[in-house]
Amino acid sequence: MPVQLRLRSTILLLLGFFLFNTDLDAQLYKVRGTVYDSSQHYPLEAVSVISTSGRGTVTNSEGVYEIDVLATDSIFFSYLGKPTMKFPIATIQNILQFNISLHVSIPTLKEVKIRPRNYRQDSIQNREDYAKVFNYQKPKLKTVTPQYGAGVGFDLDEIVNMFRFKRNRSIANFQKRLLQQEEDKFIDYRFSKSLVRRLTLLTGNELDSFMRLYRPSYTFTKFANDYDFQAYIKQAHLRYENGLPPLPFIKIEEED
Repeated sequence: MPVQLRLRSTILLLLGFFLFNTDLDAQLYKVRGTVYDSSQHYPLEAVSVISTSGRGTVTNSEGVYEIDVLATDSIFFSYLGKPTMKFPIATIQNILQFNISLHVSIPTLKEVKIRPRNYRQDSIQNREDYAKVFNYQKPKLKTVTPQYGAGVGFDLDEIVNMFRFKRNRSIANFQKRLLQQEEDKFIDYRFSKSLVRRLTLLTGNELDSFMRLYRPSYTFTKFANDYDFQAYIKQAHLRYENGLPPLPFIKIEEED
């Protein structure tokens, strides 16, 4: 073999070997895991995970991370400005489940149960809280018979109560406001955004505008069955799309 040809073959072999090793070194591996606090019960969010080759990521709300690394890399974790030791990738037994706990204590509070609001419970509670107002009656004269003697007169307390105009008017107005508030809440309960959105597919400002312009009356809302109530929403949506005003409500009498 000529010397020139032999030299060319040697160069090609060395070049191929070099490129092969470079590809191996450049191959990326995924490392996954979860970062916990010192109790190993609570995952940590926003923990920085950094490799020595310059790649980085952070843990999500469940403490989970995933990072691409080289075979020659090491990774370390940093939380609140405090970095951990470096962990060489070559020494990690399972790179797809590399969990770690940091020396961080998470304060825990007592469990708080949140119950969704319920119109009927609110209504009952409202009536219980203001029972005296709802049981209020306008003062009226009534006769009383004294325990001793045969004379008949008027109840003095009722006479005095009749002249408490300001107090009585205030209680009556307060009662009206409470009843109006309860009626409004009942309409909100049946004419809800979730129902209207499902039947009309309206969202955002259009949904708010529709809810305001085509809000049904209390009487219709109270006595209409589900079919008629949903039919009204669909009909109102057609009028809304065509720029037409709401139709007057048909009076519905309560069944005996």
